[in-house]
Amino acid sequence: MAARLLKPIAVACAGLLSTITLLFITVKVDSDNTLKSQDLISSLCPQAEVLVPHINHELWSAVGEGMSTNDFKIIAIDWLSGAVQIETETYDDLGPVGEDPRWENRLLFHEYLENTFPLVHSALKLERINTYGLLYTWQGSNVSLKPSLLMAHFDVVPVNSDTLSEWAYPPYSGHFDGKLIWGRGSNDDKSGLISTIGAIEVLLRHGFQPTRTFVIAFGFDEEGASGNTEPAILPWARGAKELADAMLNRYGQNSFAFIIDEGGGFSEQFGTVIATPGIAEKGSMNANIYLAAPGGHSSTPPEHTSIGILSALLVQLENHPFEVHIERGTSSYELLQCFAEHGATIPSTLRDAIKDSANSDDALQQVENILFKDPWFKSLIGTTQAVDVIRGGVKSNALPEQAWAIVNHRIATTSSVNATTKHDIDLFLPLAIEFGLEFSVFGEILYVPDAEMKGNLKFTTSVGLEPAPITPINSAQYQLLSGTIKATYNAHRALQGNNIVVGPGMPTGNTDTKYYWSLSEHIFRYKHHNGGSSNNPLSGAHTVNESFSVDSLLETIRFFVTLILNADESNEF
Repeated sequence: MAARLLKPIAVACAGLLSTITLLFITVKVDSDNTLKSQDLISSLCPQAEVLVPHINHELWSAVGEGMSTNDFKIIAIDWLSGAVQIETETYDDLGPVGEDPRWENRLLFHEYLENTFPLVHSALKLERINTYGLLYTWQGSNVSLKPSLLMAHFDVVPVNSDTLSEWAYPPYSGHFDGKLIWGRGSNDDKSGLISTIGAIEVLLRHGFQPTRTFVIAFGFDEEGASGNTEPAILPWARGAKELADAMLNRYGQNSFAFIIDEGGGFSEQFGTVIATPGIAEKGSMNANIYLAAPGGHSSTPPEHTSIGILSALLVQLENHPFEVHIERGTSSYELLQCFAEHGATIPSTLRDAIKDSANSDDALQQVENILFKDPWFKSLIGTTQAVDVIRGGVKSNALPEQAWAIVNHRIATTSSVNATTKHDIDLFLPLAIEFGLEFSVFGEILYVPDAEMKGNLKFTTSVGLEPAPITPINSAQYQLLSGTIKATYNAHRALQGNNIVVGPGMPTGNTDTKYYWSLSEHIFRYKHHNGGSSNNPLSGAHTVNESFSVDSLLETIRFFVTLILNADESNEF
């Protein structure tokens, strides 16, 4: 049989994002707390004004004073500490809800919320979606206003028992050491959940009733994954997806004014404090690579075993990473403009190159040359590949008949699942020819060797998630969020004026918002806390010694109080 390609290699590349020229507006706050658009200006990264509640200014001030007391500090510590003490681990091999008993710890968390936040559970309507998802509705008096959606999740990644001795305090103790609340989930994302529901409890305690409806959705399986325990597994979709479907059926498409979920915070960058609410998310895809070859005794091996060939395929991938460029109109490029415009200590060479790059390809190349020296930044911009799982062989004296691997891709906002798939196939085809392998893609044979066939190479994908739609930043919603961030930052520190810059960001991973795209064009991934300067350098999510500072907790609660009051007063959306 003559060697031949049975299918065209090219995979259609659909939906690539075109370069977007974003128009920016400056915003002033009128006495009625409405956002007023001014003339378009040409400066990079223009900023919203500080936005504090007007109609409910006295209430906002009273709440702020109460949250500054030691009594409230103790309450807030207890709220988060108690939440951390309930183990709500999500495992990748969890069975269906109602069958696998490991889900049932979620009920203990439900009970904890009901007992800890009694006003919320008496004033808001609560529905349980797919048993463990929590959907609260805080009905507003004006049904003509679009509701706003506040999100969080209460499941956590498991604690590796081999690391228990490395924890400063037991991972489910919720220990408070005077500055930090320790434990799994303290950062991701029980602090966000407690801040959200705690802010509502505080507002109810002060007698506040909203004009706008607020919907609160708490998921229970955000930390689940797919594709990393077996060659193929269905996408994780038991919690947030069910919640999103329930809201879509009730409210319809684009029915929410805005959505807030976990995401970026603020930190000092180039000598300036900058907040980076996420307006974009990369896509995600697992490439599943299967290699089958004849077995036999290891004393008479072929030139290449299945594991050896699979290794060559993976080396081929790693030796040919995706080409990465900074593209105008992306959230990352717009954030660079904020650095150039507002960074107090940014090197002049980088500042000038960023500013000139708007109209100069040479300057944009110079920006890349400077910033791509940092592998983390380059990974944030482009499509990445990580060989995460590899398996093969059963015994040291038996030739491996099968070997397989999973490569995880995080897809750049300017690319697509199809483009990523084509990249991998184009790299594997020459090796399939070289090693004499039949090569099939999604079950269809792409190549058959003309000589003796020495094995079978199969390529499939799973978790094909396209990059998220970009949230517009020339909107009243983005300006309201920006003004709220500034007001919260100032109020927590008793400051006046503009002390924090807000620029568009993008989280490094995916959040539950991937199920919510149809509910709003204005999705923000933001958790108002200091993400770049911690008393504990190991306080991040998913790590040993996860923790969250009480100062950050108090500020995050204040943020949600301010956001709710500002959104309730706005008539711009």
